[in-house]
Amino acid sequence: MNDTEDYLDDDGYPIDAALKRIAEWPYTDIPALFEFLCSIWNCPSFGWGPIEGDMLHLSTGGWSGNESLIAAMQANRLLWAVCWYQSTRGGHYIFDLSIVKAKAA
Repeated sequence: MNDTEDYLDDDGYPIDAALKRIAEWPYTDIPALFEFLCSIWNCPSFGWGPIEGDMLHLSTGGWSGNESLIAAMQANRLLWAVCWYQSTRGGHYIFDLSIVKAKAA
């Protein structure tokens, strides 16, 4: 079982441990958080990215598992305060990753 499978149930939904991990993810490693999210995001070819400039576009596709991942991100208040840029009806979110790039430089 790989790391991704450890955080998803048999139907591909994130388990509580995955949601807790996201909610408690340290601010000091935001790039790794987004890598982790991408690894467990349902249908990333539809709803993940691409990064345009410093903006990452995510769409949940209305899938409740992806909505749970977004809720876990919102629970990580520092992450949300620093990276969240915009939400629109239909489960579309935009995150500003310029702080992540600035920190890496």
